[in-house]
Amino acid sequence: MAVSIGKPWPLGSSLVGGGVNFSVAAPEATKVELLLFASGSANEPNQIIELTPRHRSGDYWHVEVQGVGIGCCYGYRVHGPVSAAGRGFHPTKVLLDPCARAISGWDVYDRGLATGDHDNSAHCLKAVVTERDHFDFNSHPRPRHDWRETVIYELHPGGFSRDLSSPASPEHRGTFLGLIDALPYLQSLGITAIELLPSMAFDPADAPDGRQNYWGYSPLSWFAPHHGYVCGDEPLAGRQQLRQLVAACHDHGLEVFVDVVYNHTTEGSSQGPCLSWRGFADRLYYHQSADGIYQDVSGCGNSIAANHPLAVQLIIESMRCWALELGIDGFRFDLGAALTRGAGLTPLDQPPLFEAMESDPELADIKLVGEPWDCGGLYRLADFPAQRVGTWNGRFRDDLRRFWKGDDNTSWAMAQRLIASPDLYGGEPAAAGKSIHFVTAHDGFTLNDLVSYNGKHNLANGEDNRDGDSHNNSWNHGVEGPSTDPAINTLRQRQMRNMLCTLLLSAGTPMLLMGDEVHRSQGGNNNCWCQNNPLGWMHWQPDDDGLALKLFVQRLLRLRQQLLPWLDPERPTNLSHQWHGVDIDKPDWASWSHCLAWSINSPTQGPRLWCGMNAYYKAMHFDLPPTASGWQRVIDTGLPADEDLPAQPPGWRPPSAPLESRSLMLLVASDIELKL
Repeated sequence: MAVSIGKPWPLGSSLVGGGVNFSVAAPEATKVELLLFASGSANEPNQIIELTPRHRSGDYWHVEVQGVGIGCCYGYRVHGPVSAAGRGFHPTKVLLDPCARAISGWDVYDRGLATGDHDNSAHCLKAVVTERDHFDFNSHPRPRHDWRETVIYELHPGGFSRDLSSPASPEHRGTFLGLIDALPYLQSLGITAIELLPSMAFDPADAPDGRQNYWGYSPLSWFAPHHGYVCGDEPLAGRQQLRQLVAACHDHGLEVFVDVVYNHTTEGSSQGPCLSWRGFADRLYYHQSADGIYQDVSGCGNSIAANHPLAVQLIIESMRCWALELGIDGFRFDLGAALTRGAGLTPLDQPPLFEAMESDPELADIKLVGEPWDCGGLYRLADFPAQRVGTWNGRFRDDLRRFWKGDDNTSWAMAQRLIASPDLYGGEPAAAGKSIHFVTAHDGFTLNDLVSYNGKHNLANGEDNRDGDSHNNSWNHGVEGPSTDPAINTLRQRQMRNMLCTLLLSAGTPMLLMGDEVHRSQGGNNNCWCQNNPLGWMHWQPDDDGLALKLFVQRLLRLRQQLLPWLDPERPTNLSHQWHGVDIDKPDWASWSHCLAWSINSPTQGPRLWCGMNAYYKAMHFDLPPTASGWQRVIDTGLPADEDLPAQPPGWRPPSAPLESRSLMLLVASDIELKL
């Protein structure tokens, strides 16, 4: 087996003529050993190649090995100084290449043995050499939906098809291929993009004893697809199966976004395992104080120093891998605000990571979305320091919930959210793609539970109900949990429709949560991160109420697409927005007000759309602005299922509109043809 110096670029393992080039960053190391294994389950390396100073270029250690190729399993041992406190390098640990595009050894892996001083070579994970082919965009081009038309559906890549009643074939359940089997369902809803919860390799064992990390916010690699979502045990299959999923989505007109966790890793606090980053460059990859104490704004024990050039380079390479090699169309940055912090956790107005990704031509056509907060209290919404990055608008979620719950001081805030939150974006409506608004997300109650529980019920998580947010702005409408009272269930049904209508008739980019359209419940658990069971899975056997809500959502999404010319805040200047109350042109912004109405008007044709929103506990009578063609009643959530959003909207002649308590009505000019 011939060994030569190799080259520092590209990072990771890459094929060269007759062999493989290996390169990894370890700036403060004094010696690096490349370990080659016969298989992922091998308990010791069959060859150890010591890299001398001749194999070093700047911060990078590299070597070319002839006679190996795709499928080769390998790891590293890295030597270097250790502080008096015992911090520093861990040469007894076999390290996973931070650029590993596939991982093997899950059958022998032991997370616990990655701590302490003992050798873990018999129980380590190994990187696997793969191809680096680009995705076939010629055969499966990106859909490239305009932000104005985009509707995101957030789902769990395994939990969506895990249930026995899912459309997935038995061998595909809970995998990327299982998602392909379920694509007709997703396409039928009328969404334009799916957003996958973390799909990069994570450690399921990063959880309390007896539980499993299910959501995946515990990254082990930023390059390899998670093995748990792959059919079979072949580590090389992950990349190909993910490509198959993306290709099928593109063929169905769906974009694919991935929730990425670049703010922390599964290595946890300084007492956590040494698996990868920590063993190569602990002081450079993680935010630390001058005395080496980890600075944590992720809530998970560590925070990636995304201001450091090595971390920036690794993250950009990861994004290129997923965007160019695997075909992903967009990224959602978990705790995105954490990635804008510099030395000493100082918030930066020009964070290096976002400057690098926004100036990268290979990422120029990728959609970017970030959480504008972190666990250190930083919240950057309109002032998120990146031009192309949209942000999750948590204020939209909170204000919408509070309005329909009937809280005081909510009418003005609700009005602002309807028109793309100009009060939050410097006086102007948020530009297309800048505000991602939602009612529910994976982190929190489902829509069904939002109207069924006053408090969280997370005992199944094993933390005595301490975990999960305690401030949900939820309301059980009289009974905690499921109810047999017809009046309560009718009101819950109406409230779910009210919130969905408000979400999808608002300006901005909406996001729906997996299963909300069929009453998926988590039994009041608002933090199902460790619930890989029916509690956290998609619900595939809805009852009649669930089926009725699904039909409502399908029609509502079709309606949204047809009304975009009027709902878009960047609509033609000849259209104007007008606020009303129960009286025309007299909105009531008082603290006690629970009613709101608005219309979109044309100077030549008069009002074209009118919407009334009554969050009061009594029915209210709204006067209507006259329109030349007359009105058609498109939505009335106060009516029974199928009448609340009928396929053929009936005409509406009266000069006023009676709205039931806690209901919404939408009227559209009769000369606007709608296909629902």
